[in-house]
Amino acid sequence: MTDNLLARVLGLILVSAGSIAVAAAPHAPNDGKAADGTFLLRYRFSPEESIRYQVTHVAKTKTRIRGAEEVSHVHTVSEKLWEVRNVQDDGAITFVHSVQSVEMMQQAGEADEIRWDSRSGDEPPVIFESVAKQLKTPLSTVTINARGQETGRETHAGTEAQLGMGGLTLPLPAEAIAVGYSWSVPREIKARAESGEIKVVKARDTYTLEKVQTGVATLKIRSEILTPVEEASVKAQIVQQLSNGSIRFDIDAGRVLSKQLDWDETVVGFQGHNSLMEYRARVTEQLVDGPVRTAKRPQK
Repeated sequence: MTDNLLARVLGLILVSAGSIAVAAAPHAPNDGKAADGTFLLRYRFSPEESIRYQVTHVAKTKTRIRGAEEVSHVHTVSEKLWEVRNVQDDGAITFVHSVQSVEMMQQAGEADEIRWDSRSGDEPPVIFESVAKQLKTPLSTVTINARGQETGRETHAGTEAQLGMGGLTLPLPAEAIAVGYSWSVPREIKARAESGEIKVVKARDTYTLEKVQTGVATLKIRSEILTPVEEASVKAQIVQQLSNGSIRFDIDAGRVLSKQLDWDETVVGFQGHNSLMEYRARVTEQLVDGPVRTAKRPQK
């Protein structure tokens, strides 16, 4: 596995990207729909509530450099926990974010696969030690307003990188919206050029309310690069940080039910004219009440 891919895997586990919760307007009938056919999207949790999600990341990266080809596989299953500390009258929410458990597998080329399950009691392989040290400890304490905008953050450990998964929370529209409405959130992606210079690339994530059915709202997510990128090595880093997929919400309960993000990218010339990188990955997030499933051996 390349250093960049491993860093991304570890970052995804520690970020375990945040979730959007949707709350209907008070007393709004018909699946949260207001009289004018709109829906109000807001974060809503209860004091002392614990919300757990299973986050699964599966990725296959194939690189070809000067005729030498290598295929890397990763498969991780982690359990994310949000512990709500305070909910104020104005809707502001303070919660503590942590990762409770993880099962990790990685294999690069012809090398033996490396596995570790944090629940096994075994010592982690060296390559997974940085994750092991941060399990079951607060990664950050975050305060957001009802629209998901951060008003305070204390970072205890981990990373604030987004890695195509979004931040821990998402700024939501100020007003109630109808099906078909889209809104965009700007962000910046950092990548290292071949010269060693750090380049900042502007991008935006566009969210669209696609449908609301039997109390479940479905959002489509699509990322767009705004800064022209000519250097293939920079593009190879950026494509892995884009977000494309969908999220399903329980409107009445005010929380995400599931999330799926997919990557299917090919970059030619990322390390010379004859080089090639193919990146295929999927991240899913599922609301769970019990223990997480185990990681399965990937098919080659």
